[in-house]
Amino acid sequence: MALDPKKWTLKTSEAIAAAIDQAKSLSNPELTPDHLLAAMMRQEDTIVPAVLAKLGLAPLMVRNKADEAVAKLPRAYGGGDPRMNRELDNVIQHGQQYQKDLKDDFLSVEHLLLAMNQRLGIGSEELLQALKDVRGSHRVTSQTPEENFAALEKYGQDLTQRARDGKIDPVIGRDDEIRRVIQVLSRRTKNNPVLIGEPGVGK
Repeated sequence: MALDPKKWTLKTSEAIAAAIDQAKSLSNPELTPDHLLAAMMRQEDTIVPAVLAKLGLAPLMVRNKADEAVAKLPRAYGGGDPRMNRELDNVIQHGQQYQKDLKDDFLSVEHLLLAMNQRLGIGSEELLQALKDVRGSHRVTSQTPEENFAALEKYGQDLTQRARDGKIDPVIGRDDEIRRVIQVLSRRTKNNPVLIGEPGVGK
């Protein structure tokens, strides 16, 4: 598959640009997956940290490991711009395949993360499932999908997860109320109460 930056999300373009800048500043002749991973870990407002957290990985730890790998890369002073090495080209190609498999319209940073599963020491299926858990039924249909993905996480609370983690106090001694709630929620149709009366009588 050919590389088409027009089919990249804004965060993907920013991550690749940041990776190039880092390679230039360190005089690395080649642009590698480690440059890209380090750049992705520095980004804000992406779902990558949430995916890693789902797997018990700290984004800072992943970033530090990527930075350590970059620090060991060879340097060549006085050369031109860094060129993409074969390994990074493969990562982007695999990312495009994940994009296609997930029926997304644009190549997003999470596709690239999926393509770097071996660097993270995680199985591809495990990483893919974590991504699906985090983003749910959302698809990448624009160049700024993070606005949609982040809204629920930013403004909502996952009560099911909080209950699993034991962060919600148990309901004790409210059996009648619980049964009533279950009864109401189990109905196929719901009541719509209407308060009728003269204005100003304190309905």
